[in-house]
Amino acid sequence: MTTNESPEALERLIEHALHELPLRQAPPALESRVLRELARRAALPWWRRSFAHWPLPARAAFLVVCGALISVAFLGGTTAVAGIRSLAWAREVGAITDSAADLAALLARSAPPIWVYESIAVCAVLYAALFGLGAAAYRTLYLQPPGSSIP
Repeated sequence: MTTNESPEALERLIEHALHELPLRQAPPALESRVLRELARRAALPWWRRSFAHWPLPARAAFLVVCGALISVAFLGGTTAVAGIRSLAWAREVGAITDSAADLAALLARSAPPIWVYESIAVCAVLYAALFGLGAAAYRTLYLQPPGSSIP
């Protein structure tokens, strides 16, 4: 091949050379394991497979049930769904969460900015110390110097 040939010609030449190569065979142990796994997956019942392999009525029923549960969650239990108790406790949990968020916001507004910067710096130093201690412990416990006779 000369240097003035186009990249497309080089690509065609390489593709032709690669297509002439024989296909490689998988090792027998790998081939048997793959075939065994494929047979195992084919023998699974429909509900243990992915959603795309479910029968159409099962998929439709699943979507209807999910829609009903979503509506119950968003409406806070005011939807009249037979057999489902009111989710009034969810409102109480939401009120507690709102109160905790308000407290955190109040504390964040009242803290001087220098405290925030110092807290970030302390966290960074502690993280670096933890990383260093972990590396030192790994070196001490798992890496042995060459020629060492420690069991």
